[in-house]
Amino acid sequence: MAGFRTLSSGLRALQPEAFGADPSGERLARIRRSPHFKDGVFQNPGGPTRTRPSGSALDFAKVYFDQDSRTRRAPAGTVPVHATTVADLAKPPATDLRLTWLGHSSVLAEIDGHRVLFDPVWGERCSPFPFAGPKRLHPVPLPLAALGPVDVVVISHDHYDHLDLPTIKALAGTDTLFAVPLGVGAHLEHWGVSADRLRELDWHEATKVGGLTLTATPARHFCGRGLRNTQHTLWASWVVAGDQHRIYHSGDTGYFEGFRDIGAEHGPFDATMIQIGAYSEFWPKNHTGSAPLPGAWPDIHMSPSQGVQSHLDLQQGRPSGVMLPIHWGTFNLSLHPWAEPGEWTLAAAEAVGQAVAVPIPGRPFEPAGALPTHPWWRDVSLPLNREWPVPEITPGTSRDDLDLVGEG
Repeated sequence: MAGFRTLSSGLRALQPEAFGADPSGERLARIRRSPHFKDGVFQNPGGPTRTRPSGSALDFAKVYFDQDSRTRRAPAGTVPVHATTVADLAKPPATDLRLTWLGHSSVLAEIDGHRVLFDPVWGERCSPFPFAGPKRLHPVPLPLAALGPVDVVVISHDHYDHLDLPTIKALAGTDTLFAVPLGVGAHLEHWGVSADRLRELDWHEATKVGGLTLTATPARHFCGRGLRNTQHTLWASWVVAGDQHRIYHSGDTGYFEGFRDIGAEHGPFDATMIQIGAYSEFWPKNHTGSAPLPGAWPDIHMSPSQGVQSHLDLQQGRPSGVMLPIHWGTFNLSLHPWAEPGEWTLAAAEAVGQAVAVPIPGRPFEPAGALPTHPWWRDVSLPLNREWPVPEITPGTSRDDLDLVGEG
């Protein structure tokens, strides 16, 4: 992002360290050469996206300050956390694939003898300030230092709930590599990660880390850490392929037709990690892949039914593999009830016969083994009595046949 280019150097020096750094030099030149960069900004697949809430401020305020709504946006009790131990992770997975959801979008994937850490956020708040911004609703399952060596850290984009300054600075003192979307490396270098440990990719580019191939794939989102957002760093989903297994991490994305293309080129996947939280009737959505209709939501996040559909698209229209819902339960980032993404995902997956894993944060599981399926959030949340909109499809149905109306 361009950030503070028009500000004086004195004012620029006052900006929080967490704002990161703007791409410059050869990095900026590479950004400008990208086929996905046009008119000074990165372009989303499927056309422009709206990244600001729609509707009136009054309507938003009514929902935001409604007492019942506010109560339901947080757990009613203590969120259960599995205190991940060295013993949990010391023994290699029997099937050579094990996933540990650490909360929000942070996942440790142990795949074919390698360890991949997606979007690690150990900070207390996803914010540039330690005293303000969304605060954790549960503790991190284990200290970062207890995680053990990691072969590569994968970052989906530069928003605070995915790229965390204290976490990156701690990892900068290790010898791990970082795979990041184009432009994001400027932040990491600013925070102490050496350039030779960065693998900075445009969409459809790949890099090898040991026996793994990591490919940056398209997503429909946006970027920004400072006071201005000029789309100078890319956002991505990621495919990680080993000798025996393939996994996919969605990062943040709206639903778009490109999931089928990613699945056709890189799938099928043994497991997908799919964003299903932080949607809202005020976050415009677009279910055609074209520009949003007037009054629609910006299509930058998926609802649970869209998340399940995206998994099916990645698997070429058939229920297969295991879906791990991410981007929910750890931070309050939207207006929906805290427990809603879990409930809605289970209903949507059951409607199409798709296997879903819903571990409590920190509990490892193997997608080829017994899956964690107990809806643990029901023990610490107010009841949600409603019918959940689900994909009204049979496996293989076109995305155009989806009924996604009424997801608010």
